[in-house]
Amino acid sequence: MRNPARYASLAAVGLLALSSLTACANDAAGSTADTGSGGKGETVKIMVGGLDKVIYLPAMLTQRLGYFGAEGLNVQLLSEPAGVQAETALVSGQVQGAVGFYDHTLDLQVKGKSVESVVQFSHAPGEVEVVSAKAAGSLTSPKDFKGRKLGVTGLGSSTDFLTKYLAVKNGVNVSEFTPVAVGAGPTFVAALQKGAIDGGMTTDPTVATILDKKAGKVLLDMRTPEGSQEALGGPYPSSSLYMQTDWVNGHKDTVQKLVNAFVKTLAWMSTHSADEIAAKMPADYSQGNKALYAQAVKSTLPMFTDDGVMPKGGPETVEKVLKAFNPVIKNANVDLSKTYTTEFVKAAK
Repeated sequence: MRNPARYASLAAVGLLALSSLTACANDAAGSTADTGSGGKGETVKIMVGGLDKVIYLPAMLTQRLGYFGAEGLNVQLLSEPAGVQAETALVSGQVQGAVGFYDHTLDLQVKGKSVESVVQFSHAPGEVEVVSAKAAGSLTSPKDFKGRKLGVTGLGSSTDFLTKYLAVKNGVNVSEFTPVAVGAGPTFVAALQKGAIDGGMTTDPTVATILDKKAGKVLLDMRTPEGSQEALGGPYPSSSLYMQTDWVNGHKDTVQKLVNAFVKTLAWMSTHSADEIAAKMPADYSQGNKALYAQAVKSTLPMFTDDGVMPKGGPETVEKVLKAFNPVIKNANVDLSKTYTTEFVKAAK
């Protein structure tokens, strides 16, 4: 379990503060997943914004299926609790790739960083806005966000972005509620149970645990394309592998191998059941409840693409969402064509 105080300190020092980078590096060193390839082949380090989150399941599943090794790669999967910290590790050069939300590529572009998604895992956020059992009677829609404490994985994370958009879309100014960085998993659930937050945005398996413990209810479900359309007005490409553009251009053979492996995994997922997928994952991901974990996988499966291709209109939806509340992006010209590439996915086919 992570210390919630750490999230607050990371947020306070800012995206690229030295202490944040140091904490990220230390955690990464202690969170390396077994590569399963015997240390052979070209080594690539990828930071994941929560290896045990179902929204990022393709990362570990690709490794467990042996597809990285089959491509001649020795992929080291590292883990941080929030996508914004995976982003930090990438731009600081600690890792070659990050598995996180595509929206970070737009955010980084306006900050002068050239980063692009090379394979798109999803066409929906996979996120769920939940409300605590105690607040459920009065917090019935995003219109009720005013004056509330709302949990997000980290400040500046994609859950933070989406929460702010839902607020603004429903007439609540971002200054009228308080985002609280509580991570995911046990720290999120505890914050909900203890009243540290009234509700918040999270993913499976945290959602499944909340419902199982009757600690809260689903307020808004964005695990399906239909849910994304209703809440955000279009497809919302979220989970992806994104990398610094300069690195991509200088290592195209390696990037192609990574994309080959991920596209193969997405195709495998589209032809296997949630139970079969769950069975491939590390035993500790189920936290002692295999049936609940399989249900979490099943609930989230609709968010994934089966081919790794960027969904049509997806980048535009993400830009619209970010421009609604982010003054830096609102007044900037974002070149969407530089935030993703389909070059490698097309070649993988």
